[in-house]
Amino acid sequence: MINSLADRIRGLASLFWREVAKFGAVGGVAFVIDNGLTYYLMHGPMTDSEAKARFVGASIATIFSWVANRLWTFRHRRQANVLREFLMFILINGIGIGISTGFTALAKYSFNVTDKNMLFAAGVVGILVATVVRFFAYRFLVFNQELDQEPEFSHDHEIIEGHPQDKAAAASIPGGPAGTRGSEVPDQDASGSTRQS
Repeated sequence: MINSLADRIRGLASLFWREVAKFGAVGGVAFVIDNGLTYYLMHGPMTDSEAKARFVGASIATIFSWVANRLWTFRHRRQANVLREFLMFILINGIGIGISTGFTALAKYSFNVTDKNMLFAAGVVGILVATVVRFFAYRFLVFNQELDQEPEFSHDHEIIEGHPQDKAAAASIPGGPAGTRGSEVPDQDASGSTRQS
C-alpha cells in the first residue's frame, strides 16, 4: 500500500515536471514581454495609467503564452476544438490578468502607493500568484485532451486516476486471479491416464 502510494507520487512528480519545465520556459519569456512592455508604458505613453499599462503588457504576453503553450508545452493535450480551447484560455487568462492588474490597482488606490517602481513590483507579485493559478487551470481545464498514442505520455491516465497496468495484465492471464480452468486441459488420474473434466 505504502509502496504503491510512493510510486504514484513519484509518477505524478515526473508527469508534472515535464510540463512544469516547459511551462516555466514559456512563462519566463511571457514574463519578460509582460514586464518589459509594462515598464516602457509606465514610463512613457501611459505614465499616469499604471494599471492600464499592466493590463496591456499582460494581454500581449497572454497571446504569446497561448500560442507557445498550445504548440509546445501542452501540444499532446490540446483539444480538437480550437475555438473552445481558446475561449477557455482567454477566460483563465482574464482571471490571471485581473490578478496581476488588481495587485497594481490595489497598491495605487487602496494603499496610495505613488512610486512607479513599487507599483511595478506589486504587479510582479500579482504575476507570480497568477502563474500558479494558470498552470493548474491550463493543465486540467484548457489543455486536457489525452493523446495516449504518444509513448512519453501514454500512462498519464494511470498515474492520475490510479489504474495500475498490472491489474489489467493479471486479469488477462489464463489461470490468473480472474482466469478459469479450461475444459481443453485434461486432468491426469493416479494411473497416469488422462480424463476430461
